[in-house]
Amino acid sequence: MPVPFTADDTTRLRDTFDQVVADGASPGGVIAYGTTGDSPQFLSAGKVAPECGDADPGRDTTYDIASLTKVVATWPLIGQALEAGLLDLDAPIRDFLPPMNSETPSGEATVRQLIAHTSGLRASTRLDHYRGSDLPLHELLCREPVEDAPGQHRYINRGYILLGLALAHIHGRPLDQLGAALWRALGMDATVYGPVARTPHVAPTEQRIPGAPRIWGTPHDDNAGLLGGVAGHAGVFSTPSDLAVYARKLLAAHAGGDEHDLGEWLHASLVPQAPIEPGLDRGLSWILAAGGRVAYHHGFTGTSLYLAPETGRYLVICTNAVYGGNARAKIAPLRALALKTISAT
Repeated sequence: MPVPFTADDTTRLRDTFDQVVADGASPGGVIAYGTTGDSPQFLSAGKVAPECGDADPGRDTTYDIASLTKVVATWPLIGQALEAGLLDLDAPIRDFLPPMNSETPSGEATVRQLIAHTSGLRASTRLDHYRGSDLPLHELLCREPVEDAPGQHRYINRGYILLGLALAHIHGRPLDQLGAALWRALGMDATVYGPVARTPHVAPTEQRIPGAPRIWGTPHDDNAGLLGGVAGHAGVFSTPSDLAVYARKLLAAHAGGDEHDLGEWLHASLVPQAPIEPGLDRGLSWILAAGGRVAYHHGFTGTSLYLAPETGRYLVICTNAVYGGNARAKIAPLRALALKTISAT
């Protein structure tokens, strides 16, 4: 049976959320939470952003979810491709990309290593360095030397860029079309790859240069922007409502009502692949905490998604905390409380 959030849980979440917004961590945002047995509940704080006037953030406000793209787009699409026999977790990524006529040391990394951040590839990813090259992006990435022997955990975006390119190649369709079909089937009608129109219901992110236009409706991530907003590591926009739908579908699939091949894939993904730090492991894409009872992921812009399959609980944080710069430290108290709350039994 799902374990509902208590009144104390929601009071602490609301108070902490209000406080981090009052402290300037984010203009505002929305928390969605619930269980597989109930309709989602929403807590909001602040405003969408000064540019959006008096618009209050709500369940249908659109946020740049940044690296949540990894678990909302790339991870489920890999699960479906594995089920269809189009990918092999332990085969090198070069096997699922267009042919290359060169040495490809980074192309030897396996799908498993890339999705678990244990590939040893270069961590720094600057696609702007490839401007002017005659080679396709997948070959440029695969030609790069590795930095470390595979096996140790190190968070690397370029691995997910390669996974996104591979998904497009094996399906013969662009990644944004693959994502759109997945989200439509799951009932996530507001989730899309950017860019999206600038409206008061779309949360702006960072102003990189004083006096220049603020990033608004286009991906905050530079590499995703260079890829036209469509990438395996970032670029997706979604709403608290859609992310709650997604969380509920994943938890229901995990509990046995398999849907779109995601139940078995989620089970497999909750097996630790490498330690991150004491108390945290990396599964396949997801971070695992509380002895493996909780899976979660963050997005650089100020978003988070938490799942607790044993208790049927989920929690979503949608903010544009990067509005004022690096969001990690600013919303750390809210994220810490979210993890503590979702981990309770």
